[in-house]
Amino acid sequence: MSEGDNNSRQAIARELVERFHDYLAYERRLSPRTLSAYQGDIERFREWLRQADVSHPKEITQHHVRAYAAWRHRNGTTAKSLQRVLSSLRALFRFLIREGVTGINPAEGVRAPKIARRLPMSLDADQVNQLLTIRETDPLALRDRAMLELLYACGLRLAELVSLDVNDIPSEDNQLEVTGKGSKTRRIPLGRMARDAIDAWLKVRGDMAKEGETALFTGVRGSRISPRMVEKCVAERAVKQETNRHLTPHMLRHSFASHLLESSGDLRAVQELLGHADISTTQIYTHLDFQHLAQVYDKAHPRARRNKESDETPAEKENGK
Repeated sequence: MSEGDNNSRQAIARELVERFHDYLAYERRLSPRTLSAYQGDIERFREWLRQADVSHPKEITQHHVRAYAAWRHRNGTTAKSLQRVLSSLRALFRFLIREGVTGINPAEGVRAPKIARRLPMSLDADQVNQLLTIRETDPLALRDRAMLELLYACGLRLAELVSLDVNDIPSEDNQLEVTGKGSKTRRIPLGRMARDAIDAWLKVRGDMAKEGETALFTGVRGSRISPRMVEKCVAERAVKQETNRHLTPHMLRHSFASHLLESSGDLRAVQELLGHADISTTQIYTHLDFQHLAQVYDKAHPRARRNKESDETPAEKENGK
């Protein structure tokens, strides 16, 4: 079959695809990488339509799009990639409607399978205690302890920690005011251990900070510490404290949330302390809490599981089987 014959059987002609590419490149100004992804998605869809004997865009229905998505999923395309594929198809059909080629967008309403949400990694209480038991008294160690205490005691985001100024530390009521995403502020209780760690750091901060520097935490050059440097300090401190975990600042925020929820069960309060705009974001910690409860049940309830030493039932043991 010649190239001309093959193209004549395409439901979406090559000329339309090229015009769509120009639209994405020059009107929507998508990046070359996104353009390449869209192009690959459209070409695979065109080939699938050819094999399905669909010969015109007006023949393409939502059923075709659903069948195509299911076929891709069966052949190993992940849910995340399928979301992008369907986004490509929706954009294509919006363009075809604009060009008067078809009157409907069959990709609208077709959804990819839900992406499995990865549970955030966190430390248990013993690991946190191990991490925060820093006995060195040099300025860097005192700074690291203060940063770690704040990340865990207040559930701060990395950007929130880095942006803190000395004047943000309360002098009396121990209510830390933090500016989070969307420039929204929230007040968080500052625990005694965190307060003691900050006070110890402030006594030596002048040995490191440049004159006039307002940042609470500074690097060795005296200016505001960078997010990358905080990540490095946290990872190195985890090794020094022998926590046996690769640690990130965000894991301490997760630990703050999961430990509070385990103790209080108050999801709304945890949402406020974390600064989540939507409680559905906070609800992932209920999964962590359930995991903890399941472990307690598994260890404590006599009917929760079989004997560790054997998978035999009591009747099998009695019969000597």
